[in-house]
Amino acid sequence: MTVGSHASFFAGRTVVEVPADGPLPDADGPAAWRIAANDWDNSTDHKLNPQFRDAFERFVDRAGENVEALVIGSWGYAAFNEAPIAQLCEAAPRLPHLKALFLGDIVAEECEISWMRVGDVSPLLTAYPGLEVLRVRGGEDFRFSPVRHERLRRLEVQSGGLRPAFVRAVLDSELPALDELELWLGTPDYGGETTVADLAPLLAGERFPALRRLGLCNSEIADDIAEALAAAPVVKRLEALDLSLGTLGDRGALALAGGQPLTHLAKLDLSHHYASEDTVAAVKAALPGVWVDLSDPQEEDEDEGETYRYTAVSE
Repeated sequence: MTVGSHASFFAGRTVVEVPADGPLPDADGPAAWRIAANDWDNSTDHKLNPQFRDAFERFVDRAGENVEALVIGSWGYAAFNEAPIAQLCEAAPRLPHLKALFLGDIVAEECEISWMRVGDVSPLLTAYPGLEVLRVRGGEDFRFSPVRHERLRRLEVQSGGLRPAFVRAVLDSELPALDELELWLGTPDYGGETTVADLAPLLAGERFPALRRLGLCNSEIADDIAEALAAAPVVKRLEALDLSLGTLGDRGALALAGGQPLTHLAKLDLSHHYASEDTVAAVKAALPGVWVDLSDPQEEDEDEGETYRYTAVSE
């Protein structure tokens, strides 16, 4: 499976497309403005698509003072054209009220997630000290550098394969207000070689004192992560735990249900899983009062005696 639809809501706001020409449409309530290039530039010089560059500049000149949420769609052919991180950073003085940013609202028909060439996204946090929500999507040349940011409350990183260096840099960052962290770890086939050991400071509760909602999603090692979480100190202060989109099976699900108490959680999301019906029933029975999502069960594939499980998003 790949990411198949553009965002319709982001950061509690309706996504409104910025037209190529003419006035901005009226928004029914708070809007997250979406900018995208419709004319893909398939050149291989890694330069920013001029159509996107010009559309972005026109929009910021017209509406920048009033923009609180921004969604960046296709910036050309994302496997070749560089992401507009530098342009976004340069525009920060003209976007003084930006609170929420989604970089990479790109679907498979435009570019597979593992092909998206993004670069280091952490300069966005340095450029926008008032940012509260950051969602980024990517795969190729997808990087992060340790950073301190006082106001970021939610960080979402969506990938078919999140490299260990990216994860470690996030965990080395100082984010005192971070309430929600969601990492799509992916598979080794696309660079997602992150292990439980890489997550150790997070699981030990040593990072992000305000953290209350944790997602370790789309992971090929979901069973290993679940076993670690069964005794991880960070779980005691969580309100929501999300292991969705991955390859969770009986081993991990039963470890969670039989580990430390989870009845303090408001929600446990285990959707897109490979657990048996008996295990599903056992997990739900062990967690009365918790909203447990075990929807979207999957079937293992078999080839020449080998069985295979797949994350929801990979290539």
